[in-house]
Amino acid sequence: MTKNWVEYEDLARDLLNLIRTDLKLRSVEGKQRLVGKDSGTEWEVDAKGIADGSDGIIIVEVRRHTNSKLNQEQLGGLAYRIKDTGSQCGIIVSPLGLQEGAKKIADAENIHSVEIDASSTAENFAVKFLNKVFVGVTDRAIITDRTTDTISRKCSTCNSIFESIGTEVTCQYCKES
Repeated sequence: MTKNWVEYEDLARDLLNLIRTDLKLRSVEGKQRLVGKDSGTEWEVDAKGIADGSDGIIIVEVRRHTNSKLNQEQLGGLAYRIKDTGSQCGIIVSPLGLQEGAKKIADAENIHSVEIDASSTAENFAVKFLNKVFVGVTDRAIITDRTTDTISRKCSTCNSIFESIGTEVTCQYCKES
């Protein structure tokens, strides 16, 4: 189980890399700093995607809020970082998705919402993106086996070939041992 926001960020990057083709990304890079083209401010981003088919940058913001959906103020901040860095678009990752006002900003500013369950792990996860759901599940199986030895023997009395199981050595044709 993911214990905190740092682990959730790491997991989000790994899972986004796993579904990068569906996100139309060539790759997802780790946490880094980008410089704003308008403001000159340094922005720390949780991850940076590289668009498939171009060198366009996609800013990835990860928020592990488990009590409420992300609000319009939070999406507004991401929208400005996208604009200031000249990024192509953005991806917001959270367990619960977006409030109504945040959805409006996401739609207007080309920000894609990806929901990753807060209790996800690298092996057991649920990821929602657009109309797709990606699930990873592991299970444990217990396998038992039992064998019985069967030996073919030739009867010394009647010369018949018979099978004996375990220590039984009586010919089933002439009943001799």
